[in-house]
Amino acid sequence: MRIRTDDEIYRVDAVWLGPPKATFPWRARYVAWGVGIVVFMVVLAVERRMNIGFSFFSTAWGVIITVVVTRIICSRIGHERPLGAVLVMWLRELTAPREKSVGTGGAASAARIRVRAQRPRPKKSRRDRSMRQQQWPARPGQPIARSSVPSRRTRSKEVRGVRSPARP
Repeated sequence: MRIRTDDEIYRVDAVWLGPPKATFPWRARYVAWGVGIVVFMVVLAVERRMNIGFSFFSTAWGVIITVVVTRIICSRIGHERPLGAVLVMWLRELTAPREKSVGTGGAASAARIRVRAQRPRPKKSRRDRSMRQQQWPARPGQPIARSSVPSRRTRSKEVRGVRSPARP
């Protein structure tokens, strides 16, 4: 919603109607003339890059395209939103970071998980090695030091949902 200002300066359109006693039949603001000249040069340059020769019809189409593009640009600008602000807004809109629309990954699958025959064992620390090398006398009522080979019971534990190779 636009609120009309009470300031008389902004109610006056800065337009150029042409030379005195020979005015144009249309009204165009000063900004529109500047934008129109720049757009016309760009349209002619694009026509030349497309190998369209300089003729009456190519120039006429260039003028028509210029009028349409200039009207679109000038409908977006005004005294509340000048051309420089619109250009900066357009540039920032083009260079703004965007949200990625394509997700990485997908449904979870165990197809690419490598399964080894033997599960990894923790490395022995130096402290454990040094304690085994020393022979501690067994106290009465305490069992002798356990072997490092796990019992059959601990080896037979299976994790739910993970298949293990068949035993011989």
